[in-house]
Amino acid sequence: MSAPTPKASTETMEAEEMDTTPVSTEALSAEKSSMDTTTDKNVMASGATGSVTCSLHPLVIMNVSEHWTRARAQAEGQAPQVFGALIGKQKGRNIEIMNSFELVVNTIGENTIIDRDYYNMKEEQFKQVFSEMDFIGWYTTGENPNNSDIKVHKQICDINESPIMLKLNPYDKNIDHMPVALYESVIDLVSGEATMLFVPLTYTLATEEAERIGVDHVARMASMESNESSLVAEHLTAQHSAIKMLHSRVKLVLEYMKAVQSGELPRNHEILREAYSMCHRLPVVQSARFRQDFYNQCNDVGLMTYLGTLTKSCNDLNQFVNKFNVLYERQGLGRRMRGIFF
Repeated sequence: MSAPTPKASTETMEAEEMDTTPVSTEALSAEKSSMDTTTDKNVMASGATGSVTCSLHPLVIMNVSEHWTRARAQAEGQAPQVFGALIGKQKGRNIEIMNSFELVVNTIGENTIIDRDYYNMKEEQFKQVFSEMDFIGWYTTGENPNNSDIKVHKQICDINESPIMLKLNPYDKNIDHMPVALYESVIDLVSGEATMLFVPLTYTLATEEAERIGVDHVARMASMESNESSLVAEHLTAQHSAIKMLHSRVKLVLEYMKAVQSGELPRNHEILREAYSMCHRLPVVQSARFRQDFYNQCNDVGLMTYLGTLTKSCNDLNQFVNKFNVLYERQGLGRRMRGIFF
């Protein structure tokens, strides 16, 4: 009589295991998702301050913005995340970020891998032109730093022990501050483990005279939503609007005259006198004297432009001759000095 009891107990245990297994899987999945979210949120070090001061040049911001805009246009409206390198100078605890160049990355699953061969090639090219600049850090686009940025930052640490990360948020429409943030990394203990975290840095904008002149036109450009452009474009837009309005008004007067002539509208002598007066205000441009004066004025303008070009060419030639004479004198002095000693 005691034999069936273990069988019933075994069936009960199997049923309990079948009921509890799905619940356990869902709980583990929810717990894993919660851990991933917590990891993304906890990449910032709390209570830490930056150890360096940064000076950021506007050229870097424009390069990052242009890189993201071009990548978005090529991706047909999607919002890609772009990556690049920052170069500049570092003196003690002062970092000056002066220029940047793009980086090629490979995406494997959820991991972003930097192409080191492409980086080495670009660094060598930039070193030939900007020999005084060194690799400072890297840039990317997006909102707040996350765990993916930590993974990329660890790869950058193989190039520079303490790199700077610049992150530009292209969707930030707050005009009270720049949508650019700088971060450095620190190693802190989180749950007893050494973890890399980001620390925000304060920065100032720094420009040079040559850079200020070069970016002046782009700095005057407004956002695309405001439909504004540079000073030249604004002037042309104003002229186009004025000509368009004049054309519409002249067309309206012409339609009125045709309607009066066909008898559709009654004659209004006041309006006819105004139209007659307006026509007589226009210059007579079909006379031979006007054509002769216009031809002479065009010749004068062309001659002034030609003289200006000749003057500039003579100045360049004069500078070239002066530099050649200085170089020739140095070489002649070197030969005379060698003749004295030998």
